[in-house]
Amino acid sequence: MSNFLRQIKLSSSLIRRLRHRSSSSLLCGRRSFTTSEGHRPSLVHKRSIDILHDPWFNKGTAFSMTERDRLDLRGLLPPTVMSPEMQIERFMFDLKRLEVNARDGPSDPYAVAKWRILNRLHDRNETMYYKVLINNIEEYAPIVYTPTVGLVCQNYGGLFRRPRGMYFSAEDRGEMMSMVYNWPADQVDMIVVTDGSRILGLGDLGVQGIGIAIGKLDLYVAAAGINPQRVLPVMIDVGTNNEKLLKDPLYLGLQQHRLDGDDYLAIIDEFMEAVFTRWPHVIVQFEDFQSKWAFKLLQRYRHTYRMFNDDVQGTAGVAIAGLLGAVRAQGKPMIDFPKQKIVVAGAGSAGLGVVNAARKTMKRMLGNSESAFDSARSQFWVVDAKGLITEARDNIDFDALPFARKIKEIDRQGLREGASLVEVVKQVKPDVLLGLSAVGGLFSKEVLEALKDSTSTRPAIFAMSNPTKNAECTPEEAFSIVGDNIIFASGSPFKDVDLGNGHIGHCNQGNNMYLFPGIGLGTLLSGSRIVSDGMLQAAAECLAAYMTEEEVVRGIIYPKISSIRDITKKIAAAVVREAIEEDLAEGYREMDARELCKLNQEELENFVNDSMWCPEYPKLVYKQD
Repeated sequence: MSNFLRQIKLSSSLIRRLRHRSSSSLLCGRRSFTTSEGHRPSLVHKRSIDILHDPWFNKGTAFSMTERDRLDLRGLLPPTVMSPEMQIERFMFDLKRLEVNARDGPSDPYAVAKWRILNRLHDRNETMYYKVLINNIEEYAPIVYTPTVGLVCQNYGGLFRRPRGMYFSAEDRGEMMSMVYNWPADQVDMIVVTDGSRILGLGDLGVQGIGIAIGKLDLYVAAAGINPQRVLPVMIDVGTNNEKLLKDPLYLGLQQHRLDGDDYLAIIDEFMEAVFTRWPHVIVQFEDFQSKWAFKLLQRYRHTYRMFNDDVQGTAGVAIAGLLGAVRAQGKPMIDFPKQKIVVAGAGSAGLGVVNAARKTMKRMLGNSESAFDSARSQFWVVDAKGLITEARDNIDFDALPFARKIKEIDRQGLREGASLVEVVKQVKPDVLLGLSAVGGLFSKEVLEALKDSTSTRPAIFAMSNPTKNAECTPEEAFSIVGDNIIFASGSPFKDVDLGNGHIGHCNQGNNMYLFPGIGLGTLLSGSRIVSDGMLQAAAECLAAYMTEEEVVRGIIYPKISSIRDITKKIAAAVVREAIEEDLAEGYREMDARELCKLNQEELENFVNDSMWCPEYPKLVYKQD
């Protein structure tokens, strides 16, 4: 059969399938939820070697003979056509063999070697890359995200091979509105932006912080099914205060000290105006901005743009879900959460974000009144590098002020301004010890010994700082010192602890990736104009309720990472539902707000599921420009 006849047959078959789908939808009397994330052919404007060099469309040895003829690829590939499954099997075999040999010298960690190999795949075949990532998410999420992404950012100058994303710098002032049109995609659904000022707990890494934006978006694709052709990692380079980078002749960013004040705000304002002018419906996630700007930028933009800050709001949501899970693990209903005594180590953007979110949750459970909001404040003791924060402190950070303990309160408790973490734990005897300090080992033996006197029958320890070296303690330390009956959670992955006698001490990873993909996807599909507190709260409560009673009793308060797509689907549905109830939803594509409101829970989850991109090779059809 000639190639022409083959194409005619393909086109006729496609038309018949589309007609059948259309008639089926009419007969069923309901909307088909199939979107362009489905299996329609993709039109491409390139052929031959150009398509093999394009990671968005390259299939490598999986190009069928028909496509090889249609796209002028015959002879440019080995003759055997491999299935995607065969390709992955071959890649995985090579990965296991090469991850040791790919190390760049003995000091190069195996994790970075794995990242390097995966990144090479990402550079040449995006579909296969995401298929590998989704199928092995438990193994590779720690490679593309925390903790390995921290090492990648620290060494990004040496690892950089080809650009990914966009870079806006202080030298681009006045040009950003035109610059955004340099990006080739006419539609962008999700942007993750950083200024590199506080990458994980590693400090100011300048332009090298782009690695965190790339890693986050990999998880948006893998977990939420955001189309990879519609994501954009962004670095806003306003300089760096890292003296080592300022003196490094190979540093890739601006070698000047960071802009501050109005000059800094002007850069961020111009960027936000530019991206929302070109892509009015995009969602912008702020990532790893230093504390002094994180809250200010959130308050500056959250009521006018579709944006949120994952460090402030995402971390808070995951922590709230864990805190509610800890209440359940104590054998109490979640409504008892406002009775929990919580000592918080860390008063940065993440720590204060969690405390604010927890206070709002308590307020709602206590009747949603102002008096309830005020009384909830008394459940928190916030300790920073200077000790316990009280009203007696000079120059209290504005964002920490609501949680400064009153002098009369601390006098009754036998505490003082600047009391150490050990002193606070001894006197308060908290139900929860929550670490977001970025200080590795902060929960010392003395602190953990003090927690043994907790008034809770099952105290909870949250060592949430990233990466792994910044965790406030390890699960082994927590279980061995405080006891077998604790609840333990961390920000980075740790292995469960063998307690002997067949008992396991579960290490729950309170990873932001449980929430931010669902928040982003739910906001996108709802068409909500903003990301409201209610939408974030709905996401956290959905995550908290995901675990069964049996799992919670065993000390498991977060689900397995391997279930991430199902978790994201349910969280996104909860976010959409909340947006509808708050009258924020405006709909998505053909699903307008009115039809969105008509969906029951099953239909809503189906709508979410059908809108999630899956890494499957599309049929490629060449169209001349």
